Amino acid sequence: MMPRYAETTKARYQGVLDNYLLPAFGELCLRDLTLMTLQRYFSQMASSPLSRESKDKIRDVLSTVLGSAKEYGLLVTNPAERIKLPKQRCGKRKTKPHITPEQFDELVNLIAEPYATMVYVAIYTGLRVSELGALKWNDVGQDSITVDERFCRGDWSEPKSDASNATIGVDRCVVERIHRLKRLTVEGKSGGQGAVRQYRVVKSDGPDDLVFQSLRKGAPLRDNNILSRHIKPAGRRIGIGFVNWRCLRTSRATWMIEAGANPKDVQGLMRHSRVQTTLDIYAQFVPESQRRAIERTGAMIRERIAASREARATAMIKLNCDLIVTQLGNRGLEVVENMVARDGVEPPAPAFSDWR
Repeated sequence: MMPRYAETTKARYQGVLDNYLLPAFGELCLRDLTLMTLQRYFSQMASSPLSRESKDKIRDVLSTVLGSAKEYGLLVTNPAERIKLPKQRCGKRKTKPHITPEQFDELVNLIAEPYATMVYVAIYTGLRVSELGALKWNDVGQDSITVDERFCRGDWSEPKSDASNATIGVDRCVVERIHRLKRLTVEGKSGGQGAVRQYRVVKSDGPDDLVFQSLRKGAPLRDNNILSRHIKPAGRRIGIGFVNWRCLRTSRATWMIEAGANPKDVQGLMRHSRVQTTLDIYAQFVPESQRRAIERTGAMIRERIAASREARATAMIKLNCDLIVTQLGNRGLEVVENMVARDGVEPPAPAFSDWR
């Protein structure tokens, strides 16, 4: 099963197996992994501090393992497919971290090249970092970028899904920024003595050469190093320490939504294989029609409260005036008129109707 996956996926799956599934089920035979046994394990997670996403990942890994057993004839059915996760104490969090265009402008100007251009392209195209790492010069068109390969930490593979394997339109500024790399030279450390030398950002720009190359050897870049050495420090300087590669991709989708793009267009440009992934991002936003309804309702509430307060104040003034007149007679009318002259507040006409 595992050889079919990318190295990063293998690492995540192995972590789930080592930390959760093998300690719980490692000593059992396949025939003992009944739905009741598996459901009991996941039902006990109700009091676990793990997030729903983590519990869902554990179930997915288990289902993948048992699905492979079924595929090879070792099981008749996959019991993990019918596992139900315990309900959370609170609802699912809808917010997906993203940055604003203003924050992006600050961020990219604090990062050195060629990493700044990687961030720039990530934001303007929504490419995954593994797709950025595999981007070659023959993938860059006049106003488009083709995604047909990915690279992540030593592992080359095809795109994540059929939807990901596509050509997308991009702003002309993105293409210009990419080609600008060919003219750049930057300073970098050379050797172990702290010496500094000049490096060409692009050592070779043949059709099959990488767009983003390591400074010394022109080899593929490691995304985790760029994140920890360049993006994270820059983000902390401007108060967005949460920023990461995934956040940049989400930010692109978020900006398109803010600009009024419809879900199908966003799905196509982001190359989401499931429209639900796109809709999860949309769920962060209150539609304009709802905002107008909220504003109208708020205005109605404020108007009615103000009218109610005015009516209560009027009634209180009349009551006070009636009490004064009742207790003091004609003298009361004089007292009330003096109050009006002093405070500048005219009591309602009905309050005097019986005095004149």
